[in-house]
Amino acid sequence: MSMTLFILSTNLLVSIPAFNNRELFFKLDFQPYLIIRKQQWYRFLSHAFLHADWGHLVINMFVLYQFGKFVEQSFEALFADRWMLYFGMLYLGGILFATLPGFARNRDNYNYHGVGASGAVSAVVYAFILIEPFAPLGLLFIPFRIPAWIFGLLYLALEYYLDKNSNSHIAHSAHYYGAVFGVIFTFILEPQLLFRFF
Repeated sequence: MSMTLFILSTNLLVSIPAFNNRELFFKLDFQPYLIIRKQQWYRFLSHAFLHADWGHLVINMFVLYQFGKFVEQSFEALFADRWMLYFGMLYLGGILFATLPGFARNRDNYNYHGVGASGAVSAVVYAFILIEPFAPLGLLFIPFRIPAWIFGLLYLALEYYLDKNSNSHIAHSAHYYGAVFGVIFTFILEPQLLFRFF
C-alpha cells in the first residue's frame, strides 16, 4: 500500500468538493480564533486537506508525489514493518508543527484563515534531503540543479525572509516549520543519516 497515494487521494476527496462549497470550506479551514473559542481542535488537521484553488492543490500534490514515493521506500528499508507508522507520523507531525506559528500569532484574529498541505509536504521533502543530501534538486523551469542540502538551506532562508518581510497571504512559516520538523523527526528516527553528509 502506498501511503503517499492514500494521502494524495484524501487531499483530492476533501479539496475538490470544497472548491464549490464555501460552507464546507469554512467548517474545515484553520481558524485559531474558533479553535480557542469553540474548542474546534479538529481544525489543526482538517485544514491541511483543503486547498485554496486548483493551482495550490496541484503544486502540493505534485511535490508530495515526487518526494513521498522515495521517502516511503527509504522508510521501508530503514524501519521494516514500522515504516507506515513513521511515515504517517512524519506527515501528521508536519501538519501540526507547521501550524504553531500561525496559531500563536492569530489566536485573537477572527479574520485569519489557513489551508493547505504545505507544512506536511515540506516535512516529507526535508526528510528526503536528510536521506539523500547530495541528490540534485532544482526548481521547475530552472535548467541547473544543486545538491539537495544546499537547496534545502537556501529554501529555508528564503522562507524565513519572506515570513518576516512579505505581506502575502502565503503562510511561509508553515513551510519553514514543516521543513524543520521533517529533519528533526527523521534524524531522531535514524541518527546515522547524519553521516551521509560526510
